[in-house]
Amino acid sequence: MSTSRSLLVELFVEELPPKSLRKLGDEFAKTLSASLKSQGLASDHSAVTAYATPRRLAMHLSAVAAQGSDKAVTYKLMPATVALDSSGAPTAALLKKLAAVGADASVVPQLDRKPDGKAEALFWSTTVRGATLAAGLQVALDEALAKLPIPKVMSYQLDDGWTSVNFVRPAHGLVALHGADVVPVTALGLTSGRQTQGHRFEAQMEPVVLQDADHYAQQLEQQGAVIAAFDHRRADIARQLQHAAAPLGLTPIDDEALLDEVTALVERPNVLLCEFEPEFLAV
Repeated sequence: MSTSRSLLVELFVEELPPKSLRKLGDEFAKTLSASLKSQGLASDHSAVTAYATPRRLAMHLSAVAAQGSDKAVTYKLMPATVALDSSGAPTAALLKKLAAVGADASVVPQLDRKPDGKAEALFWSTTVRGATLAAGLQVALDEALAKLPIPKVMSYQLDDGWTSVNFVRPAHGLVALHGADVVPVTALGLTSGRQTQGHRFEAQMEPVVLQDADHYAQQLEQQGAVIAAFDHRRADIARQLQHAAAPLGLTPIDDEALLDEVTALVERPNVLLCEFEPEFLAV
C-alpha cells in the first residue's frame, strides 16, 4: 500500500433537519469509511471521526492510501468444452468472456484447466491494480449520499439553470483533502476543493481555506467560529448550562432529546441567562 495520510471529506449544505442531524453525520462517515476500507484504500486500523453541524456533514479518516494494493484474482470463465474447439483453439464464446474481464486471446496459453464438478472449466488468474484514491472516493461518496437515511428529499436547480438534483437540502460546497492535497471528486453538481464556510456572522474569515485534513476541526473553531463535532458542541452546552445555573442554585432540566435538538441547531453554542420580571409571571 502506498504512503498513507489522513482524508477529510466535507459536504457544506443549507440547514439540515435538527432531529436527524446526528444520525445523518454518523451514517455519512460510516458509509464513506466502510467503502474506502472495502476498496483497500484504508484498513481496519484507520480511525474514523464523524462531524455534523446544521450546515455540514464531514468525515475524517486516518491512514488512507493514495492507491490501494494490487490484488490477485481468479476468474472462472466457462466449461472447457465450450471454451475450446476440437483443435484446442479459443471459441467465440471464450473470446467474448475474456473481453468482459479485460483480457484477450493473448492470455489463452495462461489459462488453467481444472475440475469443476463433473466437468472441467477454464480459469484465468491475474493481478488487478489497486484503485486510486480519486476513483475510490468517488465510488464511496456516491454510495454515502445514496444511502443517507433521508425520509424526504427535495429537488433543486443548479446554477446552470437547467440541471436539477435531489438531496435533503441544497448543497453549496464540497471539500476533499488527502493530507494537504485536494482529491478531485464531484457530488450534487459540486467539484471538490479546500474552501469551506464558517459561522454566518462570527467567523473571522470567509471562506475558511483549509490547510490540510488534520487541521479541519481546529481551523473551523479558530477561524470559522464553528465547533464541528456534534458531541463536543453538546458537551459545551451542558457545561455552560451548569456554569450559568450553579451561582443561582438552579439545576438545568434533564432532557436529553432537547439537548440533542439544541446541539443540532447551532454551530457555536453560547448559553445566556434570562429571567422574567415577577409581574409578568403573575396569572
